[in-house]
Amino acid sequence: MARVVKEAVSDIINNHLQDPRIEGFISVTEVKIEPDLKKADVFLSIMGKSAEKQRLAFIGIQHAAGRIQALLGDYVKSRFCPHLSFHIDDRLKKTMETLRLIDEVSKEFLEDKEK
Repeated sequence: MARVVKEAVSDIINNHLQDPRIEGFISVTEVKIEPDLKKADVFLSIMGKSAEKQRLAFIGIQHAAGRIQALLGDYVKSRFCPHLSFHIDDRLKKTMETLRLIDEVSKEFLEDKEK
């Protein structure tokens, strides 16, 4: 069920919302559903031009939660359609920053070695 919700919410956000605030690369990274299937935590990674644009995209998604919820009902063939709660997942950003720092240190190390 978590996989279905993840794929459905991703499709809805990327293809069915018209809010101009929702821009950039938005990925549903994880969905955690409670055992009774009534609630789901949806974790989003938002890559945008700036932190402000990312914040606005998240606000837009939260604002569209009712529409996302309604459209999700078309995807979920179950007795319950879980109530969605959206959360920012910044693990990807942290990973990218770590890789950038490793690359920077590697370049410095190679430059020092060449001297």
